[in-house]
Amino acid sequence: MENIIEITDFSDPRLDVYARMSEVQLLNRHEPDKGIFIAESPMVIERALDGGCIPISFLVEHKHLRHQAKGLIARCGEIPVYTAEFDVLTQLTGFALTRGMLCAMYRPALPAVRDVCKGASKIAVLENVVNPTNVGAIFRSAAALNMDAVLLTPACSNPLYRRAVRVSMGTVFQISWTFFDKKEDWPEGGIRLLQELGFRTAAMALNEESVSIDDPRLMKEKKLALILGTEGDGLASGTIAQCDYTVRIPMSHGVDSLNVAAASAVAFWQLGNKTRTE
Repeated sequence: MENIIEITDFSDPRLDVYARMSEVQLLNRHEPDKGIFIAESPMVIERALDGGCIPISFLVEHKHLRHQAKGLIARCGEIPVYTAEFDVLTQLTGFALTRGMLCAMYRPALPAVRDVCKGASKIAVLENVVNPTNVGAIFRSAAALNMDAVLLTPACSNPLYRRAVRVSMGTVFQISWTFFDKKEDWPEGGIRLLQELGFRTAAMALNEESVSIDDPRLMKEKKLALILGTEGDGLASGTIAQCDYTVRIPMSHGVDSLNVAAASAVAFWQLGNKTRTE
């Protein structure tokens, strides 16, 4: 096959997109339509392709060309397929986690918030969640536990950062998501937009007015936006003040809170699962 290209030197510039470009360079903030992301492992690549993402090139460990990579390569036409032996590719940080295959893809255009929310009844909103591992874990829980969409404020880590995609197990391609535009002025403008779209808003936070996550009023809401805050500090006070509910997860043994990714899974199970069966 003419598109199979053997790489013998890790410094080969054709590997730059996989090995030496930073996430910011891949994101290409100044020209978003030229942005790239890296999908790692056959399952994640397959989910990205199923989600309509357009591939640019593959990087495949040589032994996988005729087996687990074969079907995916066949789906993608004549794009370059760079291949090398294991000892070359292990110089790439984290290669052991890729299951022998990576794919560079164009970043899809982001939809508007209104479009993402159309037809949705339960959505998650992430406020300034900056750790890509947490973002990826939240997406995985959102997809698994009946959330319809995820919205992110501008300061959040991008869901298409390599670590976020990997931790999400490719679910970033299975659930609708987008960022609030800066002109939507979070929290005032963003929360007002959600309320205009018919959502009641629930801030995950600890204060005297917090209601339990299993409060019957929450369970009866037909359209609910669950808002989760940044690691450490949680939600901004201004965000909490504008929400319809403030919600807490009951704790024991003197523990006051959970990591945002763990808290999201509990909340999504309770509100995404239960409200659909009543």
